[in-house]
Amino acid sequence: MRITDTAAIVTGGASGLGEATARHLRDMGAQVTLLDRDTERGQTVADEIRATFAETDVTSEASVNAAISTAASAMGRITAAINCAGIATGAKTLGKNGPHDLAAFQRTIDINLVGSFNVARLAAIEIAKNDPLPDGTRGVIINTASIAAFDGQKGQTAYAASKGGIVGLSLPMARDLAREGIRVMAIAPGTFLTPMLQGLPTEVTEALAQDVTFPKRLGDPAEFAALARFIVECDYLNGETIRLDGALRMQ
Repeated sequence: MRITDTAAIVTGGASGLGEATARHLRDMGAQVTLLDRDTERGQTVADEIRATFAETDVTSEASVNAAISTAASAMGRITAAINCAGIATGAKTLGKNGPHDLAAFQRTIDINLVGSFNVARLAAIEIAKNDPLPDGTRGVIINTASIAAFDGQKGQTAYAASKGGIVGLSLPMARDLAREGIRVMAIAPGTFLTPMLQGLPTEVTEALAQDVTFPKRLGDPAEFAALARFIVECDYLNGETIRLDGALRMQ
């Protein structure tokens, strides 16, 4: 699937990995619609890269349906859905102040896992309408997992569970959507220099970088974006999760 023929929706497109992906796809000639709850920042990014913006709550069926309708109308079709929206919750199962807050756990699962599934299932309706390429391909869905899905640290029960769910759904969703010619992939990034980490002191980020096997630095969101583009272009990638982590294995 050629990137210049791609019409992509990117959730979490107002910042971090989502913003980097949206910018990169536009630079490569794809059409892009940003989906995010941050209306001000989302519209600013969309204006800068000459893309479309749709305010979206990924956990809401009505909100996602409206955003997909906006995207399909603006771009003429949807061939790729890239889920980057997510939150990180840090709390131990049993801490000094008591057990993990149940609402915080549920919210993390709801946004990271259920939200990704919600966007994927509804985007699949539009992608399935596309005329197939010679090999039957109509489009691709890319979800964002995390290496925490495999080696989550203390305080990451909610986050790791939500990302483990993303890994777990990749293959069955790919099998579900094979008849429609829709591929499903996931990217599991390691420690990336996103807004969540950019506010930390330099000595902290440098210490985090030392845990990476090689190269000893934090990931660049542009590298995530480049991998997302490659997945869009490589039609034989399907049903798999790719670690993007400099061989980092969390303690």
